[in-house]
Amino acid sequence: MTALPTPRGKLTENRFLNDLTWLRVGGPADYLFQPADVRDLQDFLRVLPAEIPVFPMGVGSNLIVRDGGLRAVVIRLGRGFNGISVEGNIVTAGAAALDAHVARKAADAGVDLTFLRTIPGSIGGAVRMNAGCYGNYTADVLRKATVVTRQGEVLDLTPDELNFRYRQSDLPEGAVLISATLEGPAGDAKELHDRMAAQLQKRDETQPTKDRSAGSTFRNPAGFSSTGRDDDTHDLKAWKVIDDAGMRGATLGGAQMSQKHSNFLINTGDATAADLEGLGEEVRKKVYETSGITLEWEIMRVGDPLTE
Repeated sequence: MTALPTPRGKLTENRFLNDLTWLRVGGPADYLFQPADVRDLQDFLRVLPAEIPVFPMGVGSNLIVRDGGLRAVVIRLGRGFNGISVEGNIVTAGAAALDAHVARKAADAGVDLTFLRTIPGSIGGAVRMNAGCYGNYTADVLRKATVVTRQGEVLDLTPDELNFRYRQSDLPEGAVLISATLEGPAGDAKELHDRMAAQLQKRDETQPTKDRSAGSTFRNPAGFSSTGRDDDTHDLKAWKVIDDAGMRGATLGGAQMSQKHSNFLINTGDATAADLEGLGEEVRKKVYETSGITLEWEIMRVGDPLTE
């Protein structure tokens, strides 16, 4: 096997990833690298042989890692990459900072990034997936994203360069996002915190927040404008076509489509990645048979299936 660089951070061989994903499934990565700081990440990527793929991983909130694991170096940012600072209406957050923490710290300073409060995951993932809710998207507030390229260079990217689309953006191949600079409108701190509290209450009433899930499983099948933004005036939602196909509460092994919200795929306790992905594919098949609609996965699925 090709020798890897020796970093100052933690490099672990054959590291299982199940405990790093919200769904608690996943086989081993060839390596898991947790860099000590930006320079450590730069040095590692600069020397890492080009034929070895890298996979940047956040908190695993929107991810199924297949049971056979990942043939790559998984890069997971930690404490050195989770700082949050506010200057005027500008919020700079490390890629490992949780969306909820960014929303709260911004609100403390009278900056409205409240839409981030109920989005599971970290800022790096929010930029990568153009996360959004309540009609607001990361693309609306991002001013720049800072990445370390596969060549070890630090590079600032503009929203135009990221080419934001619905639940998508473009990053240079192999680049690791390390921070984001956001700008939100001014607001009253108490009003912002009250709004977030109401959002949390509504989320807990309508979504299975106490179960092991990865958020919405499938994208809404229609109702998007030409800019790729969600069109809230359209009635066609993924949960509705799943219900119409009779798949609310459907199970496969330890996987289940939630009874509380049928677009949430949950691990009831002993699901494998194959159970979860297999159930999702059954749902897609049934929805297509009953409505002619092909649902698209919102959850990212990566890695290899387990072979006997």
